[in-house]
Amino acid sequence: MIPFSVLDLSPVIAGATPADAFRNTLDLAQHAEKWNYRRFWLAEHHNMTGIASAATSVVIGYVAGGTKTIRVGSGGVMLPNHAPLVIAEQFGTLASLYPDRIDLGLGRAPGTDQSTARALRRDMQNSADSFPDDVVELQRYFADAVPGQRIQAVPGAGLHVPLWLLGSSLFSAQLAASLGLPFAFASHFAPDYMLTALQMYRAQFRPSATLDKPHAMVGVNLFAADSNDEAQRLFTSLQQQFINLRRGTPGQLQPPVDRLQASEMELNNVAHSLACTVIGDRDAVREGLKSVIAQTGADELMLTAQIYDHAARLRSFEIGAQIRDELAAGE
Repeated sequence: MIPFSVLDLSPVIAGATPADAFRNTLDLAQHAEKWNYRRFWLAEHHNMTGIASAATSVVIGYVAGGTKTIRVGSGGVMLPNHAPLVIAEQFGTLASLYPDRIDLGLGRAPGTDQSTARALRRDMQNSADSFPDDVVELQRYFADAVPGQRIQAVPGAGLHVPLWLLGSSLFSAQLAASLGLPFAFASHFAPDYMLTALQMYRAQFRPSATLDKPHAMVGVNLFAADSNDEAQRLFTSLQQQFINLRRGTPGQLQPPVDRLQASEMELNNVAHSLACTVIGDRDAVREGLKSVIAQTGADELMLTAQIYDHAARLRSFEIGAQIRDELAAGE
């Protein structure tokens, strides 16, 4: 059975604080470790009151320090916002503190609006266009230092921190294939090009010192509960978050509701964006995850769950781990 991993955005629920979100993130990571999830990744977003993981490398250090064996990383760091050397130093530090446990997933989008991106002090003109060069520059910083190398990441040089490329289109799929890197597709919020990107990545993959064959991860929203009705109700928090984002009014993660206040067009748009979502009780989740694996041929699933109630969020991931074990046992 393929491994399952966790993507967390450190959601800030209505009426709570980022400090509350971080405590819940660590608790989720500790449970994920107990349930044998492979990785626990955190995502970089800025100027969003419902997401606390803006300083992604800092939160990764907090989670890695509170766990023992699970791999911890970024899903992802938005490289256009940062100088590659700074990221190399940050993740070199993390890899020095937590050897063989740190992943560096890289995204090409800014992870925010244009005004906030400018406030991050990066060159808006060239940052996205320079993404391939920035990835290669990062690889050099993590490689063994060579005589005469004027700029080194300290710490970072020689640590060979694993890089992943993340994407929701064909660009990163092609780049990951050409560089021989693992690839994670953001199907949990942008499923349109999922199958095309995966096919392109596998067809064009060139073996590298990092990877001898393609390794594709697929993102899936998981809303698992002890009944289908409960799972559907939990899902309304994520639906509200997407509706509010599309309206230009993002905010804290709202409690579930019995009926969504949205137009038919809004509901259809959200349903399209969240098509790669598995919702329901154990039986429904089992069939849903089996379908995603069969459809995509994924080498790994990255499960995420924007659930308002922390206990319900834990239960969703617990059911996911149980289904993984059942599928591995052929049940």
